[in-house]
Amino acid sequence: MIDLPPGTGDAQLSIAQSMALSGAIIVTTPQTAAVSVALRGAAMFAKVGIPIIGVAENMSYLEDSNGTRQYPFGQGGGLKVATTLDTELLGEVPLDAAVRQGGDLGIPIVISHPDSNAARVFKSVALTILHKLGQISQ
Repeated sequence: MIDLPPGTGDAQLSIAQSMALSGAIIVTTPQTAAVSVALRGAAMFAKVGIPIIGVAENMSYLEDSNGTRQYPFGQGGGLKVATTLDTELLGEVPLDAAVRQGGDLGIPIVISHPDSNAARVFKSVALTILHKLGQISQ
């Protein structure tokens, strides 16, 4: 798995052209500008024959202790990208301080807070990706 920065620069294109990649997962946030960048990235992968496995939306929402969701960055960007690409929306990852803290400490949310909503989303996305990669390799 390779985590690339957004965009379609030389690094992304070189990797896409020089490595045998099984597929690409497009990650976006709900904002309109991010959706546009994600679609350009997906077009680059399609141009070099790399299948799009699905789309994940990061920073989708904030959830308070009562389960009420707020959408500070807008709503539906990931679904728009997935629909445009005719692929699956793999999940909507919430904006959660524990995810950032775990990243800073090198402890994934699925380890530090395995029963959290964010961990459930990450696990679901990961399982779906594994399943789809199994289909691609067959």
